[in-house]
Amino acid sequence: MLFKDIIGQQALKQRLITEVNEGRIPHAQLFCGPEGAGKLPLAIAYARYIACSNRGETDACGTCPSCVKFNKLAHPDLHFSFPVVKKGSSDKIAVSDDYIGQWRSFVLDNPYFTLNHWIDAIGAENKQAWIYSRESDEITKKLSLKASEGGYKFCIIWLPERMYKDNAFGNKMLKLLEEPPAKTLFLLVSEAPEMMLQTILSRTQRINIPPIEEAAIAQALEDKFYVPPTDSAAIAHLANGNFIRALETIHLSEENQLFLDLFINLMRLSYQRKIKEMKLWSEKVAAMGRERQKNLLDYCQRMIRENFIYNFHRPDLVYLTREEQQFSSRFAPFVNERNVMGIVDELSEAQLHIGQNVNPKMVFFDFALKMIVLLKQ
Repeated sequence: MLFKDIIGQQALKQRLITEVNEGRIPHAQLFCGPEGAGKLPLAIAYARYIACSNRGETDACGTCPSCVKFNKLAHPDLHFSFPVVKKGSSDKIAVSDDYIGQWRSFVLDNPYFTLNHWIDAIGAENKQAWIYSRESDEITKKLSLKASEGGYKFCIIWLPERMYKDNAFGNKMLKLLEEPPAKTLFLLVSEAPEMMLQTILSRTQRINIPPIEEAAIAQALEDKFYVPPTDSAAIAHLANGNFIRALETIHLSEENQLFLDLFINLMRLSYQRKIKEMKLWSEKVAAMGRERQKNLLDYCQRMIRENFIYNFHRPDLVYLTREEQQFSSRFAPFVNERNVMGIVDELSEAQLHIGQNVNPKMVFFDFALKMIVLLKQ
C-alpha cells in the first residue's frame, strides 16, 4: 500500500510525511479512529514510506527493493500481530504467524475490512479471536534480531484492544514499549483505545484518524468501482465516513442482509406477539457465534437510532440503504420519544450480557419479549 492508495485523509498523510522527512518518528504510535477510516492501510503506507530507500516528497517510490517486498507485505523487517483463533482441536495457543499467509493475501485483496470479515476469512465460525499472551514472546524474539536491511523494524498490531483478557500480552508489551529495541517502530491500530491498558496508552503517541470525507469516498467509488456520480454521492453520504459501509452498500453483504432480515422479523413478531416464533428467532441467533451476535446488536442499535431520526423528515441526517428505508418508512413511527431510550438500554444490556458469555438463547429471547412492551408505547 502506498499513500496514494489511501482514500482521503490528505492532511494526515502530509503530517506523517513531514514528520518522517524531519526525522521526528516516535517509536510507539497509536492509530485510532472509527471503523472504515483506513487506519490499517495508513499504518502500512507509513511504514513503507519510512523503509523506502528512494522516497519522494509525497510517497514511497514503489520500485526500490524495500517497496517490492512491501508490495507483498513480505518485507523481513515488517511484522504483524492480529487477533487469531486456535487451530483445530489442539490446545496449543495460536499466534499471528500461524495465519500470516492468509493475512497477507486478505489485506492485499481489500485493506478496508472489519474483524468479522477476518474471522470469516479464516473460518473461525463461532470462535472468538484474540491476541494471546504467547504472541508477545514471538514479537520479542523477532525484534531482538538485527534489522535485515539496516533500517527500522516495524511491528504493526491490529486491534490491540483484543488482547486476551488475562492482560499477559499487554504487560509484556508494556516492557517492550518502555525499553524498545534499537530502531524499532510500534504501530498500534485500534478502534476502541478505551479498552486498552492505560499504561500502554500513556506510552504511545496518539494519532486520531477522522471519518473519510464524503467527496473522497464518492471519488473512490467512481474511480475503483465505476459507480455513476449521482449514485456515488448518495452512497458516500450513507457511508458517513466509513468506506467499508460504502463497499457493503455496493455489494450488499450476506451478513448485512441477514441482519436486516433478522431485525425486520423480530420487530414484526414482537408487534404481533408471536411468542413461539420469537423463541425460534432467539435460537437461530444464538447459533450464530458471539462475534456475529455482537455485530447484530450493533446493527439493531443503528437501526433504532436511524428510525428515530427518520421521523424528523431530515434526509440529510438519515443513513439508511434503500432496503432499510423501505422498511423504515412504515416502521419509524413505532420508534419515538416514549420508547427509544428504553430500546437502546435493552440493546446495551444485551451486548453486556453477550460479552460476559451469558447464555445467548436467554439474552435474545428476553430482549425479544421486552420489545413487545416497548413497541406498544
